[in-house]
Amino acid sequence: MHTEVQIVRVLRNIYDPEIPVNIYDLGLIYEVNVLEGGRVGILMTLTSPGCPVADDLIREIYEEVADIEGVTGVDVKLTFDPPWNRDMMTDEAKLELGFL
Repeated sequence: MHTEVQIVRVLRNIYDPEIPVNIYDLGLIYEVNVLEGGRVGILMTLTSPGCPVADDLIREIYEEVADIEGVTGVDVKLTFDPPWNRDMMTDEAKLELGFL
């Protein structure tokens, strides 16, 4: 059975190609919900509304999370409320990018 921990592990292997930090530690993932029947709901944002790799990131999330055993579907919702900012990053991401 899949768990939120397995999903987060997968998300930590997906990188924004413009920033050398994974999308989870970057703070782009607002929610991960394991729903009844094996569906997974993910609420996320982007570093900017005009992100040129948005479609690629979302497609990679669908593909990678869908490969987890027991996942029957993936729903990714994109939001810009609240807007992303540096404070949403983990300390590890801030350190990697030289913000600490």
